[in-house]
Amino acid sequence: MRKIVFVLLALLPLTLMAAGNFVVKDMRVEGLQRISEGTVFNYLPINIGDTIDSIRIGEAIRSLYGQGLFDNIEMRRDGDTLVVVVRERPSIENFFIDGNKDIKTEDLMESLRGVGLARGRTFDRSVLDNVEMFLREQYYDRGKYGVQINTDIIERPNNTVRINVEVKEGDRAKIRQVNIVGNDSFDEDEIRDDFTLDTANWLSWIRQDDRYAKEALEGDLEILRSFYMDRGYADFRVESTQVAISPNKKDIFVTINIREGEVYTISEVKLVGDMVVPEGLLRALVFTQPGSVFNQRALTSSAEFMQFRLGEEGYANAEIEPVPELDHDSNEAAVTFYVNPKSRVYVRKIDFNGIDQVDDEILRREVRQMEGSYLSNSLMDRSKILLQRLPYIEPGVDYRTIPVPGSPDMVDVEVDLEYRMPGQFSGGVGYSESQKLLLNGSIVHTNFLGTGNRVALELNSGRFQKLYSLSHTDPYRTMDGVRRTMSINYRDITQFASGSSDFSTTSAGATIDYGYPISEHQSLSFGASYQHAELVSSTSGTRQAQEWVSSNGNPFVENIGNITFFGSEFDTVELLAGWSYDSLNRSLFATRGTRQQMSLGITMPGSDVEYFQARYKFTKYFPLSPKWVVRFNAELGAGEALGDTTALPPYKQFFGGGPESVRGFKESYLGPRDSFERPYGGNVLVASQLELIIPLPEKFASQARATIFYDAGNVFNTGEVSFTDKLGSPIEYKPDLKELRTSVGIGVQWLAPLGLFRFSYAYPLNAYDGNDRYYGDELERFQFSIGQAF
Repeated sequence: MRKIVFVLLALLPLTLMAAGNFVVKDMRVEGLQRISEGTVFNYLPINIGDTIDSIRIGEAIRSLYGQGLFDNIEMRRDGDTLVVVVRERPSIENFFIDGNKDIKTEDLMESLRGVGLARGRTFDRSVLDNVEMFLREQYYDRGKYGVQINTDIIERPNNTVRINVEVKEGDRAKIRQVNIVGNDSFDEDEIRDDFTLDTANWLSWIRQDDRYAKEALEGDLEILRSFYMDRGYADFRVESTQVAISPNKKDIFVTINIREGEVYTISEVKLVGDMVVPEGLLRALVFTQPGSVFNQRALTSSAEFMQFRLGEEGYANAEIEPVPELDHDSNEAAVTFYVNPKSRVYVRKIDFNGIDQVDDEILRREVRQMEGSYLSNSLMDRSKILLQRLPYIEPGVDYRTIPVPGSPDMVDVEVDLEYRMPGQFSGGVGYSESQKLLLNGSIVHTNFLGTGNRVALELNSGRFQKLYSLSHTDPYRTMDGVRRTMSINYRDITQFASGSSDFSTTSAGATIDYGYPISEHQSLSFGASYQHAELVSSTSGTRQAQEWVSSNGNPFVENIGNITFFGSEFDTVELLAGWSYDSLNRSLFATRGTRQQMSLGITMPGSDVEYFQARYKFTKYFPLSPKWVVRFNAELGAGEALGDTTALPPYKQFFGGGPESVRGFKESYLGPRDSFERPYGGNVLVASQLELIIPLPEKFASQARATIFYDAGNVFNTGEVSFTDKLGSPIEYKPDLKELRTSVGIGVQWLAPLGLFRFSYAYPLNAYDGNDRYYGDELERFQFSIGQAF
């Protein structure tokens, strides 16, 4: 209407100014500020030399108005010159949104560009109506029907305006009632059990499930359809849905009208189409058979499995469509799977996005999909798992296939990665009266210089303790995936002088170990370790310590003042062998898969001390649902002296209790005690943990984990070392399942730059209190530790 008035006002002075036609000899434009004359002349359908009349003038004004650049246009005659007088519309200098909390400002800015509100665009007041309508729709979809949108226009210099949009979101409408009408076969509570929307309950303040949202209702309608169609109701329908809002716009009433229909059974199952994979292999993936009750989920799952099977053969775009044909008279459904494999797809190239801290070849050696070969979804899925198991790659690796222009049978694979902190770093300086100056530091880097190699260095130095160790692991020493680990260590702990224990230990050693892959999930390892050690005790030490150093290795006795020291110096060469199976989907915070590890170490004949030691570790994840997972972990260990050696060296003993085994019991205090009531360790270990993993928000899931756990375990001795009770009488710690200690509790793990922080609070279920003769269990309900994550 406004444009029509402007046109009439423009034509009126022209009609009054000059009747009849005239030839345009020249043209000029007046009133321009930002727009050039050339732009006006480009849209003006009049050229010099044209003869114009009122009709041509009207067409010209309509053409210029149609560009949306001007608020007012007039045509005037100055002799034989046509004068175009305009008033430009202002441009948007900037616009601001305030008060929005439920929707991010960045998301709103992006969406508002689509309705014409953007910096630098020509301002049209009708745009504000579109903006208000758009924002209301956005908030209505989120259940905020009381939202208020206010816009303010501020004129700025140079014919520009600034627009302020103020949003008062209000409260989200709450669901007061949900009614399902027409459900004769199932109770409403059973039907709504998996609904996202619900009426207010005692958990609503956490779940927010009593807040209405249009998307949530649409999702619940799909859940409702699936509920019935997975139970045989193949012709189920949602007849209508009514959503009513209270006058105060705070309460929502939802009514869903349904028609259940009848229960159908499967009469026959057919597969038709191009069988590029033998039909028998595809038919084996069909989960529904003639005579069974109709189940839409089973049909969908069958189609997905068949599609995946075709994808293994390179038919990545295969389509499998299950089509049921209903016989309403007999209540039977004949199902036909239409198989369309389409063309086999080949991979032209594979690119990695989002990461530049790792050499390209380091990532490519984890990818099982080869460039130039056909695209296999199973190989790509395996590649995803291997990539996200790298300790310096965040979980959530994903890939996209991009068609190659002009080549319908070729794609490029884009793998999206996110770099993660590749290790832990720590250090410190301290001072104590006994130890004097204390220095410590450690570094673990799993992507050393971008090569994917793991380097670990640990330094600890004090008056009575010096520990130095360095290790290097090359996971791909050869192109075939042979792993090599080399390490050296030195330890000098004068514990008898500090009074904290009964052994003084000085040792130095080196280890080399190779791992050989024998399948995608299995590998064997072989290696050797050399160790030179010197253990020293004294007359004031425990009987167990004196007996071991006096009976093993190369014993020696030395008197210093009134104290007699007993010691043993020995060299050992230990041969190492192992087997492992690993199908975990992540190296840290896994959610599915299995890991098994067996290791055996045995000293070579001729070593000063001879023994063997074996370990078996088992870990498995059992998904209960997409979010809830159970983890079971077990560890068994056993060792025994060989030849003339009387018992395992003290540093080879197993220890139990604490964050790594049975939580709630003091670390290392389960099992045999020496004559000073301190833990000595044992040559048999049994430990297990059963954990229910609590789902965490996605943004925390890759950095933290919370569990409810049940632990069981203990440490035993088969008789290699003799022990006594408080009264000095002999006591045995032989393996006995009745002696397993158990506990329950909650635990939290958090990956931080310093390492993997573990917190737990446990309640021991069968702790032994002890008495005047026997030692009791030492308890420690809250426990905290920092360990290496990689």
